[in-house]
Amino acid sequence: MAPTTRNRGTNSSGSDKPDKFANAGAAAGGFVGGLGSSIAPPINITLNRTTNNSNGSGGGGQGNRPHAEALLPSPEFGSPAQVRQYCNTLRTAAVALSIEVAMGAEILKGVLAAVPDPQGRTFGSRIRAQKVARKMQRSADAMRDAAKNAAACYSAFQQEFEEEINRVRHRARRPQVPQMNWSQQ
Repeated sequence: MAPTTRNRGTNSSGSDKPDKFANAGAAAGGFVGGLGSSIAPPINITLNRTTNNSNGSGGGGQGNRPHAEALLPSPEFGSPAQVRQYCNTLRTAAVALSIEVAMGAEILKGVLAAVPDPQGRTFGSRIRAQKVARKMQRSADAMRDAAKNAAACYSAFQQEFEEEINRVRHRARRPQVPQMNWSQQ
């Protein structure tokens, strides 16, 4: 007895399954394309542009980039909340800057790797670009460490001055509302 075989169509990927949805995409595309000219959804575009025209000191060719004073609040440490705010702001700024500098290091490496090597070595420009970008990557790592140290600073502050903080917290608690004792009637 000869083995029975099924006569299945094969799709473009070479599998045994029939390609029953082969023209479904084209049909849907034609349907949507046909409707595209008759149905126009309302589109609203809002552009907000903020310009800073103050010409402060520092960085001649920097344009309107914020200065270091704009990244951090003033170092006033009159309360635990101000210490926490300063440390959190420093940590946030350091994390953002470390990401920016790390991206800058990768872009610098890519740009410098495209410069042809003067001696014609095969990977000479890539090696030189890596040496240069490594210094900028170390700067990004240092900024990431600064963010860690800012968080550790507030943690150390809480540990070292726990007694003073708790003393003020205890005093700052809301007075307890007298509880009604329903068992005494």
